[in-house]
Amino acid sequence: MARGAVPGSRSPLRLRAASSEDAGRRERRPLAWPLRLLAMVCAFAFMVAFAVVLARLTLHPSPASEALTHTNMRPGRSLKAYLDQPALRDAVKQIGGNILLGVPFGVLVPVVAPRTRGLLRVLLLTAVAMLLVEFAQGALITGRAFDIDDVILNTTGALVGYLLLGRRMSRAVHARRSRK
Repeated sequence: MARGAVPGSRSPLRLRAASSEDAGRRERRPLAWPLRLLAMVCAFAFMVAFAVVLARLTLHPSPASEALTHTNMRPGRSLKAYLDQPALRDAVKQIGGNILLGVPFGVLVPVVAPRTRGLLRVLLLTAVAMLLVEFAQGALITGRAFDIDDVILNTTGALVGYLLLGRRMSRAVHARRSRK
């Protein structure tokens, strides 16, 4: 026994080890059910609002720019074109806008649909949804075209949203099942 130690007391090292074991055994508990319900309803409402905004931004005809549109199947081609523009503001607007368009997916999808939690699931769902939007643009909308770079940028935005807020919100709203 160390000099000055009280019998039956734990050393600081043992206390740290015991507290980390307790933390490992503790599970994250979700919010109380009324708060969970409120969070789900709000997330669903925001997801519907996001879908309306997405449709207005991407599925609105643009006959004036019909001659300027082109299909892009090569990743990076549109990004290079954006960055080669003389006005940096236009490049930031195009690239930043596409990234921001994906952020709500990364934040809201894991809250609205708990089975989609997880980085790969959120990214896959976002990529599929954005591919569908781009296909619709290219096939149905005058003055719009399919652009794979938009899908990549939107999915990147979902990644940012998921890492910054979506993962934490999902854990707060939905309990993880214990693995035994």
